[in-house]
Amino acid sequence: MTGVVGFLKCLFSIVLILSIREANAGNFHFREAPKFYNSPKCPYVHYNPTPAAKICSDNAVHVAMTLDASYIRGSMAAILSVLQHSSCPENMIFHFVASAAADSLHLNLTIANSFPYLQFNIYPFDDSPVAGLISTSIRAALDCPLNYARNYLADLLPKCVQKVVYLDSDLVLVDDIAKLAATPLGNEAVLAAPEYCNANFTSYFTPTFWSNPSLSLTFANRKPCYFNTGVMVVDLERWRAGDYTTKIVEWMELQKRMRIYELGSLPPFLLVFAGKIAPVDHRWNQHGLGGDNFRGLCRDLHPGPVSLLHWSGKGKPWVRLDANRPCPLDALWAPYDLLQTPYIIDS
Repeated sequence: MTGVVGFLKCLFSIVLILSIREANAGNFHFREAPKFYNSPKCPYVHYNPTPAAKICSDNAVHVAMTLDASYIRGSMAAILSVLQHSSCPENMIFHFVASAAADSLHLNLTIANSFPYLQFNIYPFDDSPVAGLISTSIRAALDCPLNYARNYLADLLPKCVQKVVYLDSDLVLVDDIAKLAATPLGNEAVLAAPEYCNANFTSYFTPTFWSNPSLSLTFANRKPCYFNTGVMVVDLERWRAGDYTTKIVEWMELQKRMRIYELGSLPPFLLVFAGKIAPVDHRWNQHGLGGDNFRGLCRDLHPGPVSLLHWSGKGKPWVRLDANRPCPLDALWAPYDLLQTPYIIDS
């Protein structure tokens, strides 16, 4: 029942947002982004004229994201940042996953109008099977079924796509994504992501989990660390071979019976992959810029270089900018905003 309640909350939020935006449709349009060209050193990507063959091209860098009405503005900024900082932007292929109930034609036109040269495809995600598996978490936005679409990328994307970089919609890159895509996964790792071993890993699971030996032994002989699922390099061939979607779903089914975690779609990934992933430098996910999940207070960057800024957490930069109450780091997101109606920041 809790999963259904969360789903209904999510649905209500989306309907409300769509109603507001429909009423203000004249003020909610995106500019066309400039065209970006490959550098002379880029590998040649042969695009077969048939759409199905395009996405199977060699030397392409594949990026997967979700699309929905509430985050479309963030998605547009993320796409622009990827292209602007890529040395081979014409070799990028985007894979967008949207709810099957969404207006795919509108989403398609929105992307195509702003990025007329972009190679992309939109995949409808039937969220009805996952809706019944979702347990309520600390923030209603985390309960939307589309948050779980990353579990199903190996099923949704064509089998010829062997590796993909998954990105959330509340981030921007300031470096070449090809460097991230080239992360070595070694002989066994299914995914790569920045790890944060100083985080209190036990806090991601309930006392019910840790007090049950048959469950807590899941991490035996592993050195599990927290990692953020908003930025991942995923080997889809290994994922399919290991049937990792089923492994994640099994933990979600157990969660419905025993309540072993509190935080949305992240814990099942930790249960399956923590301690088994390929490491990525922290510069590729300067996360938490949205603040904490309760108050959304402003946060600073972590020490060290930056290749990707991620507004994970409660506060989103476009919301704070529109309210004229931005956090200092929101100014780093603003240049990628393609919304035609600009906000005003007091000096």
